[in-house]
Amino acid sequence: MHLSIVIPLLNEAESLSELHDWIVSVMQSNRFLYDILFIDDGSTDGSWEVIEGLAAANPNVRGIRFLKNYGKSQALHAGFRQAQGDIVITMDADLQDNPEEIPAMVRQIREEGYHLVSGWKKKRYDSLLMKNLPSKLFNWAARKTSGVRLHDFNCGLKAFRSEVIKEIEVSGEMHRYIPVLAKNAGFTRIGEQVVQHQARKFGKTKFGAERFINGFLDLITIWFVSKFGKRPMHLFGALGVLMFLIGFGFALYLGIDKLFLNPAGRLLTDRPQFFLALAAMIMGTQFFLSGFVGEMILRTKRGGERYSIYETVNLGETAQQVPAPRANP
Repeated sequence: MHLSIVIPLLNEAESLSELHDWIVSVMQSNRFLYDILFIDDGSTDGSWEVIEGLAAANPNVRGIRFLKNYGKSQALHAGFRQAQGDIVITMDADLQDNPEEIPAMVRQIREEGYHLVSGWKKKRYDSLLMKNLPSKLFNWAARKTSGVRLHDFNCGLKAFRSEVIKEIEVSGEMHRYIPVLAKNAGFTRIGEQVVQHQARKFGKTKFGAERFINGFLDLITIWFVSKFGKRPMHLFGALGVLMFLIGFGFALYLGIDKLFLNPAGRLLTDRPQFFLALAAMIMGTQFFLSGFVGEMILRTKRGGERYSIYETVNLGETAQQVPAPRANP
């Protein structure tokens, strides 16, 4: 059994060596074949130098360095593309995720047939008002909206079958909703495991209160995409036809009223109902065209990377790279 451990990070130089040694100890004691893939999301504190040192000492360590900070979702996307294991583990680099949970998650996938097993930080060492309560509200909304019965969508510690991470597309800020993306792709056997949450040992959190606002906006986005992402005409076309028919019905009534029922009455342009009918027909036409354009884009779009890789270590020649920026003269 080959495991790939994918670890996105930003300015975690102090914790990387300890995390590496902890993971290696767990892998060796369980006799797992493994590789550790660190994705440096534009760190400025020497994290990449630590990764290079770990890779030089351990050939199972691989690294990707982004040109700048692109976000956790893009880091995971790059890591998933390079992951080679039968089972892929994701975890954070801040030592708050416990590598000793990995063997139990692997057993759930191998023996119980799960496609994905997500960690649940049942007891957290975070601020009650700033993190715990907003997180509970966020997870409740995600459960109700997506239908995925997880207590902790945003736990960094997860285990996947390799076919899951090769199939889903993680972009924007959608790393919070990987279980929902997996479900929408057809991987419905999603399990959960209570995991130990460690208090942060070094540095400080990279996420502020705004992540919950962004999280709820992303939740609306993923709900819409899951419902209508493959068929935008079903939403916009239906709204367009409905509004056009309402406007046309108003206009037809006004025309009949003016011609046959009350020909001596006010001019049509003096009646506010006329402008409401006209606006409804125009908006209906625009909605319909939006759905049509969405269908055309969906059929002609081509995927593209949303990040630039600056350099890699132990990845061979397969990784996309960009030249180092030139110094100003």
